[in-house]
Amino acid sequence: MTRELLILRHGQAEKSDPGGDAARPITDPGKRGAQRIGVWLLRHGLIPDHIVSSPAERAIETARKTVKAMGMGAEGIVQDDRLYATGTGELRRILAEVPRDARRVLLVGHNPGLKRLLGHLDAGGGADLPKAGLARLELPDDWSNLGAGCGRLKTLTRPKELPEKFPFPGPDSDELRDRPAYYYTQSAVIPYRIGAQGPEILVIQSSKKKHWVVPKGIMDPGGSPQASAAKEAHEEAGIEGNVSERSLGSYVYEKWGAECTCHVYAMEVTRVLPEEDWEESHRGRIWVTPEQAAAARLKQPELGPMVEALARSLGAA
Repeated sequence: MTRELLILRHGQAEKSDPGGDAARPITDPGKRGAQRIGVWLLRHGLIPDHIVSSPAERAIETARKTVKAMGMGAEGIVQDDRLYATGTGELRRILAEVPRDARRVLLVGHNPGLKRLLGHLDAGGGADLPKAGLARLELPDDWSNLGAGCGRLKTLTRPKELPEKFPFPGPDSDELRDRPAYYYTQSAVIPYRIGAQGPEILVIQSSKKKHWVVPKGIMDPGGSPQASAAKEAHEEAGIEGNVSERSLGSYVYEKWGAECTCHVYAMEVTRVLPEEDWEESHRGRIWVTPEQAAAARLKQPELGPMVEALARSLGAA
């Protein structure tokens, strides 16, 4: 019997970061490259059942973008410090510790370590591994002591050789879009609390501070719309709370060359994070009455009736 190892080098990253080398973020072209690899894996039925990544920002983000493009949640990615700036021996030890029942394993890390590992394992002598490049190796069933030349390189996939656009809504669809399919389904919350004068709505500024909005984001594969919206509320508004099971409604808007559908939920705010713990505190936030939010504050006009319906339901409770 044999097993497969997928070796993925991180996508293109910024040249430097104030936080040091490990904090260097992946660039937008790097993200797209990782997502193209994810779609390629999905289309070829090569979904890994175990994923290990370096914790460096450019590597873990590459892993997340790749996994989500396959339609999977990113929670199962195992981060291993040894994948950052390590040698062939340590990488072989990481593989030896992979669960035996994992038949296809994705390893996400850095050169030159990954290139040396590929050269060690491949009976053909290995190959260059470009940024966001994916090597697919066939290996023996036993990974406890992977010797030189024990494997066979089956494919080497480069993002630049793959289509720039992404199939929608499924991997074999003819329609192509600017972003992976999951980008076009989103969720948002209308955060509220009950003040001395009645219900209040929390609004935040958009990332460029041009409009007032509510927390909204892409619905993560493998998760619920409520969980995705709660995550955005934590990051964008610095709040925690209870998201309703039932949607207040949805609206459609144009982005990334097509239409996005956003599902909206009510969120009872139970905690407001202090400024120092709020990830996107540059946005600014303010509590307003439902009338102010519906009439003037919010950029998306479709939210107005939802705010009014929420206020009515709270008044009747």
